[in-house]
Parts: sequence; structure tokens; C-alpha cells
Amino acid sequence: MDYFLELCLGGLTRGSIYALIALGYTMVYGIIQLINFAHGEIYMIAAFIALIVSAILTINGFTGVSILIIAAVIAILYAAAYGYTLERVAYRPLRNAPRLSPLISAIGMSLFLQNYVLLAQTPDFLPFPELLPEFEFMDPVAHLIGSAELVILVVTTVTMLGLTFLIRSTRLGKAMRATQQDMTMARLVGINVDRVISLTFVLGSVLAAIGGVLVGSYMGQINFFIGFMAGVKAFTAAVLGGIGSIPGAVLGGVVLGLTEALAAGYISSAYEDVFAFGVLILILVLRPNGLLGRTVRTKV
Repeated sequence: MDYFLELCLGGLTRGSIYALIALGYTMVYGIIQLINFAHGEIYMIAAFIALIVSAILTINGFTGVSILIIAAVIAILYAAAYGYTLERVAYRPLRNAPRLSPLISAIGMSLFLQNYVLLAQTPDFLPFPELLPEFEFMDPVAHLIGSAELVILVVTTVTMLGLTFLIRSTRLGKAMRATQQDMTMARLVGINVDRVISLTFVLGSVLAAIGGVLVGSYMGQINFFIGFMAGVKAFTAAVLGGIGSIPGAVLGGVVLGLTEALAAGYISSAYEDVFAFGVLILILVLRPNGLLGRTVRTKV
């Protein structure tokens, strides 16, 4: 029983990271029906920025949680800038183009950013400092989860709750929902649609940056290819939950993380991806719009 609980907690940790990145996919798709395939590379770049900043801070005598906080803040700012620039350069000029054009542009930007980091850094894995705080548990049952996993779960939960509040209760969130429902009517009532779309990219990039810093510190190493793999898994989570649905992205990430953890624990880690994508195929066969996706009827 303890082993099962340990696997479930590990799966929740993994799934929460998938959910953070998947939210960026689903927010952008919900507004402009675009799959931003370069989103995983924003996650990867944020991890590299955090690595560089933490190295500089360590050389200058900083220690402990202060390194994590400063590195995370700077990584988030860089990721937000990359997300904003990506939208302005690669997607906004193609806003009224055929739908295939921005999709190709997204794939091109993904490859460009991947190779840009490859040339600027190295193809090898680089050690990432363990920045997540460690502490002792008083309750023996709590030893089923490590302190790093607990920090990841708490940070991702708070981040997701903050995003939910922003979307449901703020003017920006209302503008995002209006733009998602009808972009033309949103313009007619005075909403700056271009600004809303740009801020959506920025918010998604911030979430990816948080995930990049947490995973880099948790895994202890990064390289230029981690964004591609994380992007594939997060996109899978978004589709699994229902692309365009924010609760669906969270649910899809958790289901995917639990599936991988249980498959690795009880069968073999070599088959965790097989079972994860098998569950995706099964759910899409039974529910083509995902777990929480809704069928959209087009009036003609």
C-alpha cells in the first residue's frame, strides 16, 4: 500500500508539471485555435536562464532559497519576453492567413529555438543545482513524499489557483473569455484583442518557466532537448483533458502523470510512454473531445 501511495504521489508531482505546461497550450488554443509548438522551448530556455543565473549568484556568495527565488524571477521575466516576442514575430503577421501557415511557423520557431540553444550552449546534459528546499517530516507517513516533490506540488497548486482566479475574476480574464467566445464582438465592445492575445502568450510562458525551474532543480540536469519532450507530454495532457479547457489541461496532466508512474512502478519504466499514449488513444476513441472537452456546433 505504501508503495502504491508513493507511486501516486510521484505521479501527481509529474502530472502537475505537465499541467503547468499544458495550460499554456490550452490557453493559446482556446483563444486563437493555434497549437504553439514552440511552447516547450520556452520551458527549456527558462531552465537554462535559471541555471546561468544560479551559477552567477553562487559565485557572488548567494546561498539557499534566495538563489531559487532570484533565478526563478529572472527566468520568468525572460520567458515572458520570449513568449511576447514569439507572438509578435511568428504568429501575429499570420493572424488572417490560412490555418496551416501559423502551424508551420510554430514548428519552425520550435526548431529555431532548439538549435539556437544548442549552438549557444552544448548538446550535453548540464548539471542543475538542487535549489528546492529540504526539510524533515515529523509524521512518519509523510516520508512517502520527498520535500522536493512537496514543494513542486504546493507551488503548482498555488499557481493554478492563481490562474483560475485571474481568468474568472479579473478584467483581463473577462477579456480573455470574451475574445475566446467571439473575437469580432470583443473588438466591437472595445477590447484590445491583440493585447489580450499577447498577454495570453505571456501568461503561458510564465507557467512554462515555473515548470522549467522546478523540473531542472528536481531532476538535477538539463539539455537543449528537454523542451521537446516536455512539450509533447504537455500537448498530450492538453488533448487528453480537452484542448481549450483549462480544467481539462489540469486533469489531463494528472491522468498522464499517474499513468506513467504506475506503469513504471508495476511494469517497466521502458513502457511508461506506451501506456501513457495508450490511455490517450483509448480516451479519444471513447471521448473524441477529451475528458472535459465540449462539442462545438458551427451554425451555417
